[in-house]
Amino acid sequence: MKKLILAAALAVSAVAVQAKDIVDTAVGAGNFKTLATALQAAGLIETLKGPGPFTVFAPNDEAFAKVPKADLDALLKDKARLTAVLTYHVVPGKVMAKDVKAGEVKTVQGGNLTVATAGGVTVNGARVIATDIAASNGVIHVIDRVVMPK
Repeated sequence: MKKLILAAALAVSAVAVQAKDIVDTAVGAGNFKTLATALQAAGLIETLKGPGPFTVFAPNDEAFAKVPKADLDALLKDKARLTAVLTYHVVPGKVMAKDVKAGEVKTVQGGNLTVATAGGVTVNGARVIATDIAASNGVIHVIDRVVMPK
């Protein structure tokens, strides 16, 4: 009986330590409240909870605070434009910091991000300020501003 209880406890522990998906990881971090609100408004929660893998260049709350309030409010009310902006921050596949190379990279939105590596990594001029936040379906790299598709 003790072996059965121990086996059950180990099984529960193994499930508990599994990585969370991108959405749960971002929400759990506590500094992506605006991003979580935007993902909800755009209807992208289920997509980013999907199997992926995804690489997300995630603007934190400070990055969203740099967007003028009227512009951000308008963006949150325009689902099509909001979806385009948010999916512009997502790249198919899991790209860890050590694998980042300078150049153009295709986004889920369909446009290209320009990645530069000289003097620190930037994405369309936004500085990557934290890397390799692992999720069960990809990875998050934090950027210091919101990037807009052309």
